[in-house]
Amino acid sequence: MICLAGGILLAQETPTERQAARDVLLKMSEMERALDVRTIVERLTVSNPQRDQTVARAKELMDKELLAMADDITRHPEIGFEETRSVGILTDYLKQHGFEVTMGVANLKTAFIARYKGNHGAPNVGVILEYDALRGTSRPFHGDQHSAQGPVGIAAAVAIAELLEKTHMPGSVTVFGTPGEEMMPPNAKTEMFKAGVFNGVDLLVRSHSTSQTTRPAPGFGTCCLNIDGVKYIFTGAPAHQMTPWAGRNALEAVIHLFNNIDAMRSTIRPEARIQGVITEGGAAPNVVPDRAAADFYIRYPDEVYLAQVREDVDNAAKAAALATGTKVKIDAYGQDRDGISVASLDELAFAYLKKYGAVKVQAEPGKPQGYEETGSVSSAIHGVGFSAATSNWANHTYEMEQDALTDVGHSGFQVDAQAMTALLYDYLTHPDYRGQVKREFEGIQKLFAEYKASLEKVYAKPAVPDPK
Repeated sequence: MICLAGGILLAQETPTERQAARDVLLKMSEMERALDVRTIVERLTVSNPQRDQTVARAKELMDKELLAMADDITRHPEIGFEETRSVGILTDYLKQHGFEVTMGVANLKTAFIARYKGNHGAPNVGVILEYDALRGTSRPFHGDQHSAQGPVGIAAAVAIAELLEKTHMPGSVTVFGTPGEEMMPPNAKTEMFKAGVFNGVDLLVRSHSTSQTTRPAPGFGTCCLNIDGVKYIFTGAPAHQMTPWAGRNALEAVIHLFNNIDAMRSTIRPEARIQGVITEGGAAPNVVPDRAAADFYIRYPDEVYLAQVREDVDNAAKAAALATGTKVKIDAYGQDRDGISVASLDELAFAYLKKYGAVKVQAEPGKPQGYEETGSVSSAIHGVGFSAATSNWANHTYEMEQDALTDVGHSGFQVDAQAMTALLYDYLTHPDYRGQVKREFEGIQKLFAEYKASLEKVYAKPAVPDPK
């Protein structure tokens, strides 16, 4: 645990963050030392016949039915918000195992809630399922192995539901079908959160593919940086290309936007990522394009400096419109923000991943990251993500999709399902453990506010005088 607490000081992604928020990170280290997570993990992971039987049931479901379901979904990829076939397979299985399904929650047609009919009050545990494929240039593909996240989560949910039914112990399990993880707009989990879909849930869990079995540090962060999703839509006036002066070229405005962004890269911090594609650029080469659009993800490790980068990109778009005589609409359609990771959950999950045979284990704690990508959920409800190594290739590749159908994928999915089931069992059956998780989560929430206030002080913009 000393290693874990000391690593917190190095966990934030940039030297600026680590230095500016040093006092906050020291407070977090002290809190983690006082919690003594290692001792509680050692106590919970000793042999427990009832837990082991529940875990064995999850493994049995994977072996007999759910790995085949994952393979089937892998072979029939559907992009975000169009996952009707995949959702049908998942919800049919849940109904067969005693869950009552409500479709179309939060006005998202492929989002759902599945509540076990034998639920017995608090504590309330929730399992997040994902099932959307990536948008490829030639076809949709499961390059993030979301095809297996549904079966993995269902194995754990059904095993826990059967435990509740058999023992009549207090507790409830609910499954949340969350579409379009790889897409904005809308940001499905955020929309579900705002609609109150997760209300009353004490703990959320999910799995996700990876090429290494990792161990997040406690704190605040995200897997893939804080993100603003923004579309820049330019309008001009059409004309014949032989008399282009009679029109205003919206495509030229988009090209200016990209050039303006390239020009500003030398004066923004190097950790920023500004990634865009042209989604509209005209319809015919002999007509001046009167409409063009570009879609951007603007990223930075923290949301404080991200606001400055976003302002700069917006200004680059306005300048492009001014230079070309066009007009621009700025459509800020979504965002992802830091979530919270909790050592009391992550360390227990990591111990179970190793116990059940995870490979390519990275022993040292990495950066903090919320258990889901939006931050809106993982900064408000404590939870944990399970990521046993499931591929020999990087995420978002066709090779990772193929690994979902082979032993490396199947073995990792089995590990995730067993580890998830074990942690859910411990959370449901140990009130003292639930109390520790809650205390740690609330402590990190308070420090997160201090952290952002510390960063506000160091991201001052240079003063630029008026020309004389």
